[in-house]
Amino acid sequence: MSWFVLFVAGLLEIAWAVGLKYSDGFTKLGPTVATVCSLIASFFLLGIALKTLPVGTAYAVWVGIGAVGTAILGIFLFGESVSALKLASLALICIGIVGLKMAHV
Repeated sequence: MSWFVLFVAGLLEIAWAVGLKYSDGFTKLGPTVATVCSLIASFFLLGIALKTLPVGTAYAVWVGIGAVGTAILGIFLFGESVSALKLASLALICIGIVGLKMAHV
């Protein structure tokens, strides 16, 4: 169950990171409120997951999910550049996330 909670926390990290862009420097109320709510929920769920998961592993997985998801959404939502090196680097982060999950048995 902790891994599922951590996964949802990672998804919410993506939401607040993308929300920062949509909030336009916290000048747009709706996106700002959504961003802050996502941020609070993400940290709350990370804290729940840390009750049973090692902090180093959980934090790295949380950040990895957020980084990969945010980079992918940046490409699709904001037209950010995409290259073979960028995609390979994102794949390496994913491999690292899987490796950390598999190392925690």
